[in-house]
Order: sequence, then structure tokens, then C-alpha cells
Amino acid sequence: MQKSMTGLVKEHRAPGAILKEVPLPAMGPDEVFVKVKASSICGTDVHIYNWDAWAEKSVVTGNVFGHEFAGIVIETGDQVRNVQVGDHVSAEGHMVCGTCKACRTGNAHVCQHTRSFGITAPGCFAEYAVVKAESVIHNDPDMPFELACLQDPLGNAVHTVLSGDIVGKSVLIVGAGLIGLMAISVAKACGAGLVMAADVHTYRLGMAHRMGADIVMNSSKASLPQLVRDMTGGEGAEVVLEMSGHPGAIRDGFEAAAHAARVSVLGIPADDVAMDMGQIIFKGLRVEGITGRRMHETWYQMKGLLRNGNLGLDKLVTHTCSLDRFEEAFALMNSGACGKIVFLNELSNHFEEVKHSSDQTLLHV
Repeated sequence: MQKSMTGLVKEHRAPGAILKEVPLPAMGPDEVFVKVKASSICGTDVHIYNWDAWAEKSVVTGNVFGHEFAGIVIETGDQVRNVQVGDHVSAEGHMVCGTCKACRTGNAHVCQHTRSFGITAPGCFAEYAVVKAESVIHNDPDMPFELACLQDPLGNAVHTVLSGDIVGKSVLIVGAGLIGLMAISVAKACGAGLVMAADVHTYRLGMAHRMGADIVMNSSKASLPQLVRDMTGGEGAEVVLEMSGHPGAIRDGFEAAAHAARVSVLGIPADDVAMDMGQIIFKGLRVEGITGRRMHETWYQMKGLLRNGNLGLDKLVTHTCSLDRFEEAFALMNSGACGKIVFLNELSNHFEEVKHSSDQTLLHV
């Protein structure tokens, strides 16, 4: 077998990345070796590529990064019993200790000893990857790799939407990035009432409508809290899902929340956010931080949703490319004029826009 592979490496603690030959990852007895068929760019990867304050304090450099992937198992460690060569797989990206109090009380997703695939440990923007067998998620062989690799962020959306009651509730999704877009279809599939989505990018608002949002709002053109009150009879949103990480948008989301609302926060701010705590205290808000997926409850919920309903994942992929076009891919991600960008390892020097026929006129901007 070859001794090296091509990988996209975050080599320096500065903006950018380097595509280079790196040694094949070593596989332990409880791990599996995967040929990566498709991987996708996450908002976290953009933080890493741009190298902001969050990346500076969170990321281990010198590693291949990327954490959303789908592939085929080509080798397994001696202790592995739950995975076979030839299995189609993705993986949970949080590698936890299993013995701390959080892990032993059903909260492994917030294990304080977590190592994160593609962030603090080598990831998947490469030809091959190694993952713990206990982290493996089996995929239906009929599921296209370019959709199977989207399950990690879909799990974030499922975790966020289902962190509280959603049935019949008015829902505001702040930030129509990729996980925000997924949250729209998940919220609809789980019985939400009015679903509103807010962003500042016209392109993303169009995608939000395509994913099923009842109302889309351009928060750069009018007061978001006032728009939400206008749409909810003056009450505000009963559920706010904060996906943007933008300080102003975070504050708007709390102001737009109804009294006794639930606010679930997933977006990663690049720096500290000044907050009016009175919005939380005097409105009696329930605020929950969301990280990753509940292990492995969220994966089972997500698999059930995928099996029993169309979440529209195919509508999210707007561009596919080969790994050597990473600079164009990240530039496009930074522009906001795209949906999900997927790296396909079988192609070389490839960049293609995926056409969708279901674009519709916006309901609200």
C-alpha cells in the first residue's frame, strides 16, 4: 500500500491552508481505515481557514482538517467487531473519554476531555482517514456520498431543533448558513408552526425559502425583532435557533424571542459578545448552548428523519470540486453565494455548480 496521501493541511497559525503530501494516518487496534469518497466544508472549517480568534484558541495546527465525510472502510483494527471492510460509513467527530461524569451520565457530547476530528485531531480533507470504530456511523450503500457526508452538520441541526418542544411553535432561525438551512427542513419535518429565517445574504434567503421557510427576512434592511413581532401578532418567536454567530444577530435573536421562549445557540462568535442580560432574565428565556450531536441519540433521530421524510439535502449542495480547488471553494464560502460545497476525491481539477430547478420567488425580504 502507498505510504503517503494528498491532504489539505492547516500548517500555520494564520489564514489559508496547504495541499501537500502527508504520511498515511496510523490505525490503532480499535480504529478503522477509510477511503474518503466525499467531504464537505463546514462553517467551522471556514473559521479555521480564515484563522479567527476562535480558531487561534481552539485548533491544533499541523493537521489535515475537515470533519464532514463519507467513505468506504478498507481496513479494520484487530479489536473492531462492529465494522466490516466494504462498509459505507461516516463518523461522529467528537472523540470522548467515556469515563468522566459527563460521559457516564448521558452527556458525552460535552465531555471535557473531547478530541475533535479535524480540529484537535487529524481530519478528512484527504484521500484517507482513520476513525474510532465506536464513532462509526453506517450509511445505506444507496445513499450518494455527496449527501452522506452532510450528516454531521445535519446532526447539529437536529440537535438544535429538538433541544426543546417544537411542535406547533413559531420558530425563528437566525442565520441561513448551511446548518440553519438544514434546521428549516428539520423544524418543518418535526411539526413546527410558522418557520421564519433571517440572514443578510439574498442568495442564502433564496435557499431558505427553497428549504421550506414560510417567511424569509433580510435583517440588513429592517429591524429583525420588529419584523418577527409583526409576523407573530406582537408576541415574538416561541423558539429562536441562533446559527449565525454574529454579535448583532445574536442580540437581535434574543430581542425577537417571545416571553418564556426557548433560545438555542449554535453559531460560534469569532470574539466576545456583549449582551443585555435583561432580555434573558425579565423575559424568562430558556437558553441552551448546542455543541455537536448528543451521542449517539441525535444520530438515531437523524437516521429516522432521513428514512421517513425528505429533508431536501440534495437542494443544499450547490457546488462540487476536487480538493486541489480548495482556494476557490473557500473564497466562495466566504462570499456567501453558495450552499454546501463538497470535495469529491474521484475527480481532478474539477469545479462545478450544481443546478437546481426548484428555485422560487421569496415570500419576504
